Amino acid sequence: MSSICGTDCCDKCGRKEECGGCVETKGHPFGGICTAAEYIKREGLDAFAEYKEKLIQEFNSLRIKDLQVNDLNLLNGFYVNLEYLLPNGQSVKLLEDNKIYLGNQIEIPGTGRCYGMVTDEEYLLVGEYGCDGADPQIIVYKKREIYSSVCR
Repeated sequence: MSSICGTDCCDKCGRKEECGGCVETKGHPFGGICTAAEYIKREGLDAFAEYKEKLIQEFNSLRIKDLQVNDLNLLNGFYVNLEYLLPNGQSVKLLEDNKIYLGNQIEIPGTGRCYGMVTDEEYLLVGEYGCDGADPQIIVYKKREIYSSVCR
């Protein structure tokens, strides 16, 4: 299988048989949307590289202690869609399991915890969690500032 963005994500995916493939599904693996594929189809590969840099700047501009993002990777929603406990006792998942997001994971020094950051065309999410996603907490969940008709 090949990908629209040129990465080897299809080769690394343990669920590629149920995915359908990026090119074969026209950027809709697992029946959802791939954030990267949609942007590249609309704006081109060079524009996507610039877009990714803007997203990295958006995460870094949050000025969260020990969070320095240098790259974003394609992440399956089913893998990063953690269930967060809200102050009112309800649990919520903020992502779509069948969507492919851009994001990363960064260890928080000396804590045994990580930051997980995920973005799509509309939202930025930064969570903090322990080993294997244990005890996840929302740090930031916000509508992207530069979200516009160009990103749709």
